[in-house]
Amino acid sequence: MGPEALAQVLRPLAGLFDAARYPDLLRGIDPPDDAVVWRIDDEHAIVQTADFFPPVVDDPYAFGAIAAANALSDIYAMGATPLFALNLVAFPDGLDPAVLAEILRGGGEKVREAGAIVAGGHTVVDREPKYGLAVTGIVHPRDVRTKGGALAGDEILLTKPIGTGIVTTAHKRGEVEEGDLAAAVASMMRLSSRAAEVLREHGAAVHALTDVTGFALAGHGHEVAHASGLALEIAWESVPLLPGAASYAREGFVPGGTGRNEDYYERFVTFRRALAEWERKLLFDPQTSGGLLACVAAGSAAAIVADLERAAEPVFRIGTVVAGEPGGIVVG
Repeated sequence: MGPEALAQVLRPLAGLFDAARYPDLLRGIDPPDDAVVWRIDDEHAIVQTADFFPPVVDDPYAFGAIAAANALSDIYAMGATPLFALNLVAFPDGLDPAVLAEILRGGGEKVREAGAIVAGGHTVVDREPKYGLAVTGIVHPRDVRTKGGALAGDEILLTKPIGTGIVTTAHKRGEVEEGDLAAAVASMMRLSSRAAEVLREHGAAVHALTDVTGFALAGHGHEVAHASGLALEIAWESVPLLPGAASYAREGFVPGGTGRNEDYYERFVTFRRALAEWERKLLFDPQTSGGLLACVAAGSAAAIVADLERAAEPVFRIGTVVAGEPGGIVVG
């Protein structure tokens, strides 16, 4: 569902629940964030998220692992540690159950890699397979990371290249190079656990944190900027692209979600550098299991980058937080 439609369907919920009656709900629909945070006591808060979608690749095991990594990413974006997950499954009656077994194995092994456990789940019959997880994590209430809190002068770090939507669309149309697909799958399957751990180690130097998924770099950047009351200036030449993403974008292998993102978020984007049409598509390309987007104190950025590199984690310095129209994205 596109961002505009999602905002519309969520709007009626705002009137059903008075936030003042739920003081332990630290993050929810309003203000929105990557996951729900509910305070248990002064030392513990639970973090809850759910995410599922149709296959983005043909291999059932890889699809399961990618879907699990994508769901777990929201927990890491909140600064939390995953505890357990529930499988969310839609599966056609006529498809070999062995396919589902491989999807669940891929998801289960990724959850185990995260140090959590699959504790149950739910299945329904559907014409198209869909898979994902509801994940519960834990965090100290004072250590919750949010989309808001970025400060002017912060550096913007990104921990994975973009372009998964375009590469997987080329794959669906039978036009992808094997190596390019392998690189995209490896990126999508990669957990953000170690990157999140490094960011946690830098504590108060990390001012805002989210993950880049379906609303693309432009959309999730806008959310951070809006929640922080500032703007983000993105140095386009510093934005990392997956292998083949540029050429596939030039050839028009663009998913439908790209158009929905562009229709909604382009109003917040100012282009100081003219982007070619294919570059614009990458800016609005919906990501699956994308990287963490962190706004960090400028004086700490070099140390954070060095620690991420020592941990063998990808990291890219892609811009700065600036004064400007709240929610604005300036592409330079």
